[in-house]
Amino acid sequence: MTDTQERPGPALWDAVPGKWNSDEDDTLICTHVRQETHDVKSFLFRSTSPKLFRFRPGQFITIEVEIGGETINRCYTISSPPTRPDTLSITVKRVPGGKVSNWLHENLKLGSAIKALGPSGEFSFTLHPARKYLFLSGGSGVTPLMSMSRTLYELGEDRDVVFVHSARTPRDIIFRNELTMMTHGSERFRTAFVCEQRGEHRDWSAPTGYLTLPLLKSIVPDLAEREIFCCGPEAYMTNVRSMLKDAGFDIAHYHEESFSFERLSPEEKAEVEEALAADAASGGFKIEFTKSGRTIDCRPDQFILDAAKAAGLRLPFSCSKGVCGTCKSKKLSGQVVMTHGGGIRQREIDAGMILICCSKPLSDVVVEK
Repeated sequence: MTDTQERPGPALWDAVPGKWNSDEDDTLICTHVRQETHDVKSFLFRSTSPKLFRFRPGQFITIEVEIGGETINRCYTISSPPTRPDTLSITVKRVPGGKVSNWLHENLKLGSAIKALGPSGEFSFTLHPARKYLFLSGGSGVTPLMSMSRTLYELGEDRDVVFVHSARTPRDIIFRNELTMMTHGSERFRTAFVCEQRGEHRDWSAPTGYLTLPLLKSIVPDLAEREIFCCGPEAYMTNVRSMLKDAGFDIAHYHEESFSFERLSPEEKAEVEEALAADAASGGFKIEFTKSGRTIDCRPDQFILDAAKAAGLRLPFSCSKGVCGTCKSKKLSGQVVMTHGGGIRQREIDAGMILICCSKPLSDVVVEK
């Protein structure tokens, strides 16, 4: 190349990128689609300009897609580890009848752009340091625990980890090869797979059936000494909680994550309406969002999230029913009435946290959001 020839511009890695901030740039570009199993795909993303993704392993992002003219939000756990900060991935199981999962599988391709908010969530081993961990997952609940496992493995952390994953058949085990590789690569990392059926793998020698307490104890004899993280379908986690109760496990060392968006019961909705009936004629209240610098109006009979959406604010949410915890926010001042579906813990409420999707104001409110 001569001096008169045009030199190529700087490569992406020539400059030191800053941290990705979804408040400033909420668009992600798909860089790769990987088929994990027959009905599960991983989607890898980068930001529109060179930025680094910083998050706690186990956290999730909220994506926004438009399907048939309707804007839909869903939260998906980040399956990649923060040790690979230039890209971020989610791993999605195609659910029969699932509007968003099917759309992603059929439409999200290399170069596709998608809106995202976050990361969010408090389901992470980094918030609960321990010498020994037990990761329990069922089906696609493997994703946050995979992010944690990849992080520990790639950092060479000296932690004793046992990862027990339950799947329908061997062909449904997500990340099977990588988990096996990690087991071979570390003396402190062990995996165990439990499949309901052998399926086409007639030579499958691992346990079949459902995870039971005797089986769990045989895999993890020192169960009582471990910090436990669990994610999976609600029935799976209910079974795990029951087993741990029977084992006399200290539930203070048990943590779980679920994205089961069940609707609030009519009785719960009626309680909210009854609690606010006397306030409905009092006019509106002001809701201040400190991070965005926006102040909006909200009626006494209106959920804060609905008022924010009507005012054009884009905030992370998913279920809109007080179940998933995606919209969890710190209330700095003011009073609200909140009827949730399990997406927030009492200690978080005591610390001033609210779910804005199921909170209605009783006064002017200031929210750290």
